[in-house]
Amino acid sequence: MPILDAHTLELFSRSPEQTRRLGMRLGALMRPGDVVCLQGDLGTGKTTLVQGIARGWGSLDPVSSPTFVLINVYRRPEGRMLFHLDAYRLNSLEEAIDLDIDALLSEGALVIEWPERIDPILPPERLWVTLTWISEEQRGLLFNPIGARYRYLVQRLRQQVLGVAHAVGR
Repeated sequence: MPILDAHTLELFSRSPEQTRRLGMRLGALMRPGDVVCLQGDLGTGKTTLVQGIARGWGSLDPVSSPTFVLINVYRRPEGRMLFHLDAYRLNSLEEAIDLDIDALLSEGALVIEWPERIDPILPPERLWVTLTWISEEQRGLLFNPIGARYRYLVQRLRQQVLGVAHAVGR
C-alpha cells in the first residue's frame, strides 16, 4: 500500500453507479485545458468513470470506450468539448504526437485511458487516477494531483465526497 501525501485522495467505489457518481463530481469541477489520466487494468472501471465525468461536464452524449476510434468527443450544449482518448492501440509516441494534444486542450478538457503509454508527451501538470479491481463490485481509486490546479481540484473533490477540506491525519 502506498504512503499517501496530503494532496492524494484514495476512495473506494462499491458499484458502477457509485463510480459514475464520483465521475460526475469530478466532471463538474473540470474546465477546458484540464488533463485527467486514468490508469488501470481492463475491467477496473475507467470507461465507467468517464461516463460520470462526461455527465458532470454537462454532456448528454452517450459514452463508450474509444478503443477503435482513439478519440471520442462529448459536447456540452454551449459547445465546450470533453475529449476521451484511449491510448491502448497507439503503436508509437509518433502516433500520439500526431493527435496534437495541445490543440485538443485549447478546445476542451481531455481524459486519457492508458496514459502510461504516452506519458512522455503529456503535459507535466495533470490529474493521475489509478483504478484497481478489488472485487466484483468494488474498485479502488487513487487520485494523484500533479500541479497546483490539480491539487485544488482534488481538494474540492475531497470536500464534495468526504465533507472535509484536507486529508485527515496527514
